[in-house]
Amino acid sequence: MAHGRRAGRAPRVWRAAAAALCLLLVPPLSGCGGRTAADSARAEVQRVLDRRSAALLGHDERAYGSTGTRTGYVRLRALPLASWSYRVTAVHREGAGSTADAELRYRIAGYDRAPVSVPRTLALSRTADGRWYVTADKPAGGAGQQLWDQGTVTAVKGAHSLVLGTGRSSGDLREYARLADHAVPAVSQEWGSRWSRRVVVLVPGSLPGMAALLGSPASSYRGIAAVTTGEAGGSGKAPADRVVVNPEAYAMLGSVGKQVVLTHETTHVATRADTGAATPLWLSEGYADWIGYLGTGRTPAEAAPELARAVQDGHVPAALPADKDFGFSGEPTHLAQAYEGGWLACRMIADDWGQAKLGAFYRAVGAHPRRAGAVGDALRKVLGTTPAAFTAEWRAYVRGQLS
Repeated sequence: MAHGRRAGRAPRVWRAAAAALCLLLVPPLSGCGGRTAADSARAEVQRVLDRRSAALLGHDERAYGSTGTRTGYVRLRALPLASWSYRVTAVHREGAGSTADAELRYRIAGYDRAPVSVPRTLALSRTADGRWYVTADKPAGGAGQQLWDQGTVTAVKGAHSLVLGTGRSSGDLREYARLADHAVPAVSQEWGSRWSRRVVVLVPGSLPGMAALLGSPASSYRGIAAVTTGEAGGSGKAPADRVVVNPEAYAMLGSVGKQVVLTHETTHVATRADTGAATPLWLSEGYADWIGYLGTGRTPAEAAPELARAVQDGHVPAALPADKDFGFSGEPTHLAQAYEGGWLACRMIADDWGQAKLGAFYRAVGAHPRRAGAVGDALRKVLGTTPAAFTAEWRAYVRGQLS
C-alpha cells in the first residue's frame, strides 16, 4: 500500500515541477498547453495579411492602407496578379515593435503555372487598441529581392511577353518586349511548341539591382547581359522562368547582339522541362546560342572570336567545355571560349546530323536519370557515335571553322 501511495503522489509532484519550469523558461509569447500567446499573435497577424492580400488583388488601396504602409500597393499596382497570399510562420517581439516571418506566394496572371514562393520578413506595430499593422515588407535574411523591392514596377505586355521594369519608361520596356516577341516564335520553330510560349523579362535599373534580384554579388554578373532563373528539369508545377537583364551590359550590345541574348534566354525557358541534372552546360548553353544565332548571318569567327583567336594561335581545345568553365566569376576569355565551344558542338550536330537530331539529342540527354553516361548513351542511340569519336570530330570541326 505504501508503494501504491508513493506511486500516486509522484505524478502530482512531477506535474507541479513541470508547471513551474514552464513559467520560468518559456518566453513571453509562449505558454504550456492550450492556445499560446504566440499562436494568438500569429493568427491575428495572419488575418491582417489576408485582408492586405485581398485588398491588393481587389485593387482597393484604401483597404490596403488600413492594414499598414501603402508603399507595396503603389509599387505593385501595375503587376497583373492572379494570386497573392502570405503564410505566417512566426511572430517575434523585438523591443517596442515586432516582426513576422512569412512565406509569400504569388502568381502572375497568364504567365505563371504555379505560384512563386519567397520568404519575407514583415515589420509590425500595434495601435493603441491592440490592432496589428504592417510597417515594412522586405526579403527575409539571405533571400533575393523581388523587383518591387527596388521601386515602382512598370509593366509592358507584348504578344508573347511581359516585361517588368523599375526606373524605366514604358518606351524603354517596349523595345525589350519587341525583341522577346521575336524570340518566342523563333525558338518554337526549332524546339517545337510544347512549352508555354511566353516569357517574363525583368529589367532592373542597374547591375547591382540585377544582382540583388538573384541574391548574389554584383561582381558575379559584370559583363553578363542576362540570365534565366527557373527550375531545371521542370516538374510541370514550377512557375514560369524569369529572364533577368543586366541593363548595363545589355546596353553595350548592338541590335543583333540584343536579339541573340533574348533569344538565347528564351531558349532556356522553352527547354527547361527537358534540362536536368544530366545535361552538361556545354549542351544547354550551346543549344541556346545555336538558336540565338540562327538567321543572324554571323560567321563562326564572328560568333566565336575568343576561340578563333586561340585556334589561330595553335590552341585547339582538347575536350568539350566542362561545367566549371561556365562560372561567371571566372576569367572572361575562358568563359567566352566555353560558350563558343558549346555553340560549335551544337552547330556541328545540326550540320552533320540535322536540326531534328540536335533536338532529339538534347531531349535524350536530359531524360537520363543521372549525369554519368547520359551524353554517351544519347550519342550512341541518337547520333550513332561514341564520346571519343564525337570529341575528335568536334575538335576537327572547331579547327576547320575557325582557322
